[in-house]
Amino acid sequence: MPVCLAASRLLAPTVCAALLLAGCASSSAPPPRPLSGPPGAPASPSPASPAPAPRGLPGVGPETGAALTDGTLQALVVTGATRDTHTAEAVLYERADADAPWTRVLGPWPAHNALRGWTPDHTEGDLRTPVGVFGLGDAGGRLPDPGTLLPYDQDEDFDVSGEGFLGEPLEGSFDYVVAIDYNRVPGTTPLDTERPLGEERGGGVWIHVDHQGPTQACISLALEHMRELLRALDPAGLPVIVMGPEADLRR
Repeated sequence: MPVCLAASRLLAPTVCAALLLAGCASSSAPPPRPLSGPPGAPASPSPASPAPAPRGLPGVGPETGAALTDGTLQALVVTGATRDTHTAEAVLYERADADAPWTRVLGPWPAHNALRGWTPDHTEGDLRTPVGVFGLGDAGGRLPDPGTLLPYDQDEDFDVSGEGFLGEPLEGSFDYVVAIDYNRVPGTTPLDTERPLGEERGGGVWIHVDHQGPTQACISLALEHMRELLRALDPAGLPVIVMGPEADLRR
């Protein structure tokens, strides 16, 4: 059973055109003076070029950003206020290539994370969401594929019932999911239970449909936002999720 069950389960060059002044003059003619300013005054300097657009992923510092490869062209950034909060904000960024600036393409969206917040050292049952940068390569859900480019496993085993930490119904939470590559084997269905780091490190950490309350370790988004995310993610862009409290991500 995935741990996301609650209580039961990333210059334009400015072209400065020079004015070419052409004309006929005898060798005895005085030299031309500048177009602006009094005789003898220096020519006006060329306008300064605008500052280059930032290349870094918004809200993400160099230490965290070092985990992004040149091939990563999509990044879902999920930011919490502190290590102990279970509400967050999610934004999907894209870039054309490794030298291009990141552009926001979806969000910001409200999100939930684990009941007790975040941790850089997740263990089974700690009710905290792991902090870091993780791949997003596999999807699935109880409902049919909404049109994603990710491998999608439609399966009735994504069914869930019961109540969350706030007494909210969990039904429909796994209608759409995207597996977060934390302690799992990439390239398998989100339902796969193999844990390369060991069972004590937890697993089954997903992005799934929000049930209006905190999770055990997952990230949850509204149903319509899950559909948008699934349709936007492209395995050719090596998508990742960058998640954690603001102070940690800015390192």
